[in-house]
Amino acid sequence: MADFLQTTRQRLVVFYFATIISVLAALGTQPLWAQSILPTTELSINQITVHAEIAATPASLKRGLMFRESLPLNHGMLFVFNQPQIQCFWMKNTPLPLSIAFIDEMGVITRITDMQPLSEQTHCPPGEVSYALEMAQGWFSQYGITAGTRIDNLPAPPKR
Repeated sequence: MADFLQTTRQRLVVFYFATIISVLAALGTQPLWAQSILPTTELSINQITVHAEIAATPASLKRGLMFRESLPLNHGMLFVFNQPQIQCFWMKNTPLPLSIAFIDEMGVITRITDMQPLSEQTHCPPGEVSYALEMAQGWFSQYGITAGTRIDNLPAPPKR
């Protein structure tokens, strides 16, 4: 009888978590623990260390920071493109207010703009870029980082 109760409890726990994940997926959201883990890097901007997740695969480039509800201090997401291009961003399904820096192939910021949560307004660079860095809104201005600032330790674009 004890084995039967233990098995029944285990099945209920699995059913409970599967139901929660299914409901969240139907609502278009995922809990943080269900999100995929991306590689990270440490960037240097004006002697400030930034811990950035690297989005370089088609799936991670498409998903970005969607569904995230918070970012730790000095953390963000670095989008790495396989060749310089004009790549626009929007905030659909992204509840965090973010600022984005568009970065050329030499590691120089060409534009910084603020993006509003859950908005479908597009934000585009002034020309071709190799990278884009999303941080909590206001982070760049808080540290006096502007267009023309160089970012060090950027990873090489993936080879295709």
